[in-house]
Amino acid sequence: MTLTSQKLIVKESRRARRKAAVNFLIDSGAVYSLVPGPTLKKLGVRPHRKVTFALTDGRTIARQVGDAYFELQGEGGAAPVIFGEKGDEPLLGRPPWRAWGWCSTLSNDASFPCACCWSDF
Repeated sequence: MTLTSQKLIVKESRRARRKAAVNFLIDSGAVYSLVPGPTLKKLGVRPHRKVTFALTDGRTIARQVGDAYFELQGEGGAAPVIFGEKGDEPLLGRPPWRAWGWCSTLSNDASFPCACCWSDF
């Protein structure tokens, strides 16, 4: 298994002026992406619900969730985002980057636009 990371721009919306560059670990099995809560709040992203997540060790945690805009090389889209708390690391889940037409080689830390089909999900 290869760990792949990618720096992306995160904003409140596509047209927002405030932005932050965040280095994400790409997790092809994760449904949600996670950005530190203080970063999201500075960008003007607001949580709209609280979700309970089951961790691989059997524990459950509750986190606030909102929507943010993620961008790579000028292309991107909006996706649900977890407001990370102390000790949480930035994470980019698979559905957002595949839905935007991005692929990850998962072997050389590169993400790039690609053609994908519904069966890839």
